[in-house]
Amino acid sequence: MNKVIIFSAPSGSGKTTLVKHSLEIFPELAFSISCTTRQPRGSETHAVDYHFLSPDEFRQKIAEDAFVEYEEVYTDKYYGTLKSEVEKIWNNGKVVIFDVDVKGGVSLKKYFGEKALSIFIEPPSIEELERRLISRNTDDAETIKTRVEKAEEEMSYAKEFDKTVINSDLDTAKEEIESLIKNFIERN
Repeated sequence: MNKVIIFSAPSGSGKTTLVKHSLEIFPELAFSISCTTRQPRGSETHAVDYHFLSPDEFRQKIAEDAFVEYEEVYTDKYYGTLKSEVEKIWNNGKVVIFDVDVKGGVSLKKYFGEKALSIFIEPPSIEELERRLISRNTDDAETIKTRVEKAEEEMSYAKEFDKTVINSDLDTAKEEIESLIKNFIERN
């Protein structure tokens, strides 16, 4: 059976770190590269971290029904998962792993149903989340404030995921993730 693993979390929860760890531990996983209209951050690279598209290019793909799911998170700031990306990974005999925002995670779980394991990564607290976003040093103060406000709302979606992992200690969170993934992959 074709399977997918969905990681979602408020920004700054450690989701990307846990996804990268999972990819290192499990060779049978392959990362689904999402599309976005936002600008690259830091050393992000097109077709490695994201497919960076203009808002018009993104809207064209919506019109072509090219997405499994997509969302306009802020005005002209789209994120989405291409059907072709999922098919390519499945055709290579791998399990798809997604790193998506919370609403995207809920949409993906609804779309894939029993083929999906959805994991919500929760920060230990909103205060810790804010501290992490500040220490990342990739966003200005206004963006951080917006992300923290959004995180408070996103936390209410945790119950819509199969599992919640609280990332207060990274090593403990990694162990929990490894166990969840191993059990899901081995299940028929």
